[in-house]
Amino acid sequence: MIRPWRPLVAVLLLSLMPMLAQAAVRATLDRSAAHLGETVTLNLHSDTAPISAPDLSALNQDFQVLGQSSGTTRSFVNGKSTVDYSYGVALRPLHVGTLQIPALTIGNEQTQPLTLEVTAPSTADADVHGPVFVEARFDPQHPYVGQQVALSVKLYYTTNLANASLSDPAIDGADVNRLGNDTDYQAQRNGRTYNVIERRYAVVPQKAGALTMAPIVFQGDLLDPNDPNSFLGMGSPVQAQSNALTLQVQAAPASWGPSAWLPARQLTLGLDGLPDPGTPVRVGQPFNLTLHIDATGLSFEALPALTLPTLDGATAYPDKPVTGNRVDGGWIIGHREHRFAIVPGRAGTLTLPAITVKWWNVVTGQPETATIPAHSIQVLPATGTTASAGAPASAASVPAATVGTGTPPAPHATDSGTRRPARSPWMWMALALGVLWLLTLIALLLRRGRSPRPVKSVRTGPDAPVPPKGHREAFLRAARSGDTGIQAHALLVWAQGERPGLRHLEAVAAALDSQEQRAMIAALERARYAGAADSPSTAALEAAFVHGFAWREAGNSGPADEPLPPLYPFKLR
Repeated sequence: MIRPWRPLVAVLLLSLMPMLAQAAVRATLDRSAAHLGETVTLNLHSDTAPISAPDLSALNQDFQVLGQSSGTTRSFVNGKSTVDYSYGVALRPLHVGTLQIPALTIGNEQTQPLTLEVTAPSTADADVHGPVFVEARFDPQHPYVGQQVALSVKLYYTTNLANASLSDPAIDGADVNRLGNDTDYQAQRNGRTYNVIERRYAVVPQKAGALTMAPIVFQGDLLDPNDPNSFLGMGSPVQAQSNALTLQVQAAPASWGPSAWLPARQLTLGLDGLPDPGTPVRVGQPFNLTLHIDATGLSFEALPALTLPTLDGATAYPDKPVTGNRVDGGWIIGHREHRFAIVPGRAGTLTLPAITVKWWNVVTGQPETATIPAHSIQVLPATGTTASAGAPASAASVPAATVGTGTPPAPHATDSGTRRPARSPWMWMALALGVLWLLTLIALLLRRGRSPRPVKSVRTGPDAPVPPKGHREAFLRAARSGDTGIQAHALLVWAQGERPGLRHLEAVAAALDSQEQRAMIAALERARYAGAADSPSTAALEAAFVHGFAWREAGNSGPADEPLPPLYPFKLR
């Protein structure tokens, strides 16, 4: 016996799974390499709850813990509000080498382990540079065209500064963008403690060959605490500059081929929204798929626009893409996300072909391919129809509602005869819904009988078309998107579901009996092709077609043959 509460519990657990997946605490270092004597910051992040003070005893072997802090950042991006709870730990390495930061336990979660490369200080010590000096460094120094290079600029000083300024890097043949805010910490050089201000940039070479960066120049005033004039802002002028740097940029390998050049440290490709094997998918019932790609070392502008391959037996309606960049440890992580509404058009097996993206791994120096394997989805006929697998679904085969319906179990045959199935609560619910539907139908018929004028957009009789629910819902969703191309395509697909002979929206307008709907199609076409400023509002477009098409009577729908061939002989997706 099926208990009614069990499906509700399963749905609740499935809804909580995304929240549980986001509960993990992420650990990052503000940089992956440092000199001995410098401090680094271990940052812990959570999207769900503030982070309590962790147990840092596992770090004492390789690091000195200098201080701890916490904070909260709220942001609103792409219509979505997010919160980031952070916890920072300042660490000073105790020796040279590859130091391990083990997994830390935060509540019921564990962070991922990290590594830090610690090298000996430069031979150019503080006695040579004096109280103020500037260092600059490229990582890596031999990149490929289009690969992000991390540029670190550090200002070292031992006393207070005033009127300080630091020039920005200039590199002919490369795009340079500043990343985040300055980082403050301390470092030791030859037994002398310096305050350090580090500024980071993302450098993306646009051509092969040697690219030279001019020195970074610092100008300011030194304030001597023993000089009374320093309190009046009359410090000693000081100037310092970094060493000049050169990038040796490599071209893309000659054997790469016609694929888009994507040099990245890491690239992942994913597909979300595939129907659960236990959840039936029916003809005309839409479901949503989300394609997303993330790349470390590439901005979202360099990532390819993702599209679904042609689907045999279904129509895909694209939504507006979601894009953005974030910074992690000095590296840009580009994100691109594309969403699609999939409407199955016939019963049987719907195959989603494999999706691949070729990219170049700059860490290993080898080509790689990110792949989403092919998936098969079993599509059932629309509820209430007897369509066989593989047969196209007609407009009349899609009922007004396809969610939450079920079929009573057939009687079980035994040796002594036929045994009637047990009456479960679902059967009583189905009977109650049937009675409510019958009462609603009677009320509509009575109201229609009293109405002096019938609504033109609704026809009765054996030849009356029944609009496919999936196409209607897809158009209403497209109407709210504000994209005239998506609106026109969705409207034409819906109309062709009822009148297969219509090839374009002009033919649809000629077959309509509603002046409002014809005017709305004309306005949509003007906005789509002529860039008209008076494009129809989403509310007006939705209101004009929310009750369906107002078709002309049979025999009065315009000329039978069109004088011109179709402008777009292929099916747009």
